[in-house]
Amino acid sequence: MNKVGAAARGEADAVPETGVKLGRLGEYVGFRLRRVQNQLSRDFVNATANRGLRSGLFSSLALISANPGISQSELSREIAMDKSVTVSLLDDLERRGWAARKRSTKDRRRHALYITPEGERELEEIFAVVSTTENAVLHQLSPAELMLLSELLDRMYAVCVREE
Repeated sequence: MNKVGAAARGEADAVPETGVKLGRLGEYVGFRLRRVQNQLSRDFVNATANRGLRSGLFSSLALISANPGISQSELSREIAMDKSVTVSLLDDLERRGWAARKRSTKDRRRHALYITPEGERELEEIFAVVSTTENAVLHQLSPAELMLLSELLDRMYAVCVREE
């Protein structure tokens, strides 16, 4: 039994509010994370349907904003998408006028990515939608629990990236 399984055994056997037992799936953090992510993702897609956002567009734009000059390969790693998909996302961001690729001044073979003022405005609007869609979930946790959850998720992600 894995570490999560040992800790979650009692919880996995309990009947959650949905009335469906998780059984052995309750022992795996990946399943539990994915279940929450699927729900949040569905709510986000529904709330942004009028914007025509495809998967990865919002997170790419947000990461470019937070990391001016980020390379395409760094972005690809962080959004966990193939480099060819990342190129397609960047093409879409540029078509919308939300981001720009510029040759790196440090390495002419590399593109540095930047958000445009229009992209920043759009990003603020999308973040407002995300805040609304995640509101109910986030209110289930105290501020200290949210900080702990963020720290734990970051630590788990660091291990995943190191293993690639």
